[in-house]
Amino acid sequence: MQLSSGHSLAYCTNVHRGDGWLETFSNLQAHTLKVSHQVCPSKPYAVGLRLGHSAAHELGQKKNLNAFREWLENENCTVSGINGFPYGAFHGQSVKESVFLPDWTDPSRVEYTQKLFELLAALNPLNHVGTVSTLPATFKKFNRSSAQIKEIQKNILNSAEYLARLRDRSGVTIQLALEPEPLGYFENTQQTIDFFDQLRGQEASPGLVDNFLGVCYDTCHFALQYEDAAQSVEKLNVGGAPILKYHLSSALKLNPTEAALERLAAMQEPTYLHQCIGKASNGDLIYFKDIPDALNDMHALKKLNELRVHFHLPLHSMPIEKDFSNTTDFLQKILGVIMRQPGRAKELEIETYTWEVLPPSLRSMDVTDQVVAEYRWVLNELSQYGVRPT
Repeated sequence: MQLSSGHSLAYCTNVHRGDGWLETFSNLQAHTLKVSHQVCPSKPYAVGLRLGHSAAHELGQKKNLNAFREWLENENCTVSGINGFPYGAFHGQSVKESVFLPDWTDPSRVEYTQKLFELLAALNPLNHVGTVSTLPATFKKFNRSSAQIKEIQKNILNSAEYLARLRDRSGVTIQLALEPEPLGYFENTQQTIDFFDQLRGQEASPGLVDNFLGVCYDTCHFALQYEDAAQSVEKLNVGGAPILKYHLSSALKLNPTEAALERLAAMQEPTYLHQCIGKASNGDLIYFKDIPDALNDMHALKKLNELRVHFHLPLHSMPIEKDFSNTTDFLQKILGVIMRQPGRAKELEIETYTWEVLPPSLRSMDVTDQVVAEYRWVLNELSQYGVRPT
């Protein structure tokens, strides 16, 4: 949907299964249309599309692309952006750190991302500006060599050059939005700025980074960094790593009491990677790759005042108890920053892809109803700033 603030508000369809195009399209028809009819009937609706490499290849076939264009027009929908972070299967099997593969060392990541550029350009009119989001280069624990990091930077810059050529021949401006994530190669504000500075120092022509690269700011991911929300956004925008898109999401946070850790243990699941970052009383941050790693290190847990977990929770969910809560307060602060800077990033996207693995207490409705409830939560928050759907 379009908002009176000038932003688009979508939800990311990575909440649904769909490795191939037929399944992806079926979910759009079965779920996305139901959501649109409830949250903005008879108005233009923005789709935050997730396409894995198989779905992207199949959609690229002329017959499928033309049929999808016609469907979008008939249903009064547009594709606001494409999530190109997960390359392959994203539901129903163990993903964990393989979600970072292939990373930006691999030519298949480059080819896939450039395919997404072409599709987004083909689905939008002249003068449109949209984003394809992607991973933060690689995963820290892959321990890429300095030569591999240079290859990553070269591949990203080559993709920016590709976007410049695409704009010149299509009239559509697509930007690549790199998404910092806990234990990603860059995960916090300063690391992100440093990475963009490195890219800028290697660009073949001035302005390439500034015109075609930026940040997808996931509010769950940044909440885990224990940074000030407003300062983080301002530093990125001023420091040369501008935010192009916001993922609206909420993380789990808890005081590591015995009862809270028992609840956390019950949320272990085999599909997604749930990085944990704890903050000690002296301000130090302690990192754990996943929930089991945290629970197996009681010595480290005893030092913590708080533990935050990369587990996307429904935006409308309430805290379970005082020691087991969420980072909704961080998200609310970010929404306030966004509304005070209406000229900045225009894409807002709800992203709670964890519906299938949520505890029963947080999955008391079907996926369509959950997404609708999240929209209503966001719209209620934005109404405090006089913002409404248009």
